Amino acid sequence: MTGLDLVLRDDTDEVTTLTLNRPHKLNALTPGVFVALRDHLDAIAADDSVRCVVLRGAGRSFCAGHDLSSIATGERAPSKYFEPETVDALERLPQPTIAQLHGHCFTGGLELALGCEFLVAADSTKLGDTHGQWGLVPIWGMSVRLPERIGRQRAKELMYTSRRISGVEAAEIGLVDRAVPDEELAATVAALAAEIATNSPGTNRRVNQLIAAHDDMSRTDALLHERSLPFGMPEDSAERMSGALGR
Repeated sequence: MTGLDLVLRDDTDEVTTLTLNRPHKLNALTPGVFVALRDHLDAIAADDSVRCVVLRGAGRSFCAGHDLSSIATGERAPSKYFEPETVDALERLPQPTIAQLHGHCFTGGLELALGCEFLVAADSTKLGDTHGQWGLVPIWGMSVRLPERIGRQRAKELMYTSRRISGVEAAEIGLVDRAVPDEELAATVAALAAEIATNSPGTNRRVNQLIAAHDDMSRTDALLHERSLPFGMPEDSAERMSGALGR
């Protein structure tokens, strides 16, 4: 399997789907997977034709986590922090992102999913952080993004115990945005992606920029920042406005 085959890209109706493609290993993550993923993310970030990105896994699972056998074989990423920086690159994409979760979503796989804005899971999905089970410490963002999602106490409980939870429970505690019957997962994600892609991509990109910029501001400063920036109308607004007025 070549590097490009480790993560597949499909572009349909302005929605780009990235598929982790190691189904025989439950899409466990290796340095090679991260290199392929980063190549795709860098290309997507510069592609104005992409309005929404879906991240999914081939076969029976989204991602079972880090493939520890890659460490044993000496496989190395291009730089020391390449993997967490790739999750950062996913989080920084200007387009809205959706993680489509099924089967297993453990540890490194969960850290990767948390780099997306929306998480949609099948009811039967199993999610969990197993760093403690293996005597490992997270460096791909779990200690930051998981508490942001579900609060410190719930995050600590999941991290301290390595407990696995279902997609249904994950939705109840806010770890995923929605859990749906397994047979409805693909259609649910496709509908959400299509709904996002229908809206102004310029507006979505700028909303993304605004919200990200406000993370490190006080509420007052964020309000002032929103009204003071010379963003104006996105480039695609004129056509949309003229079309609406012409009806």
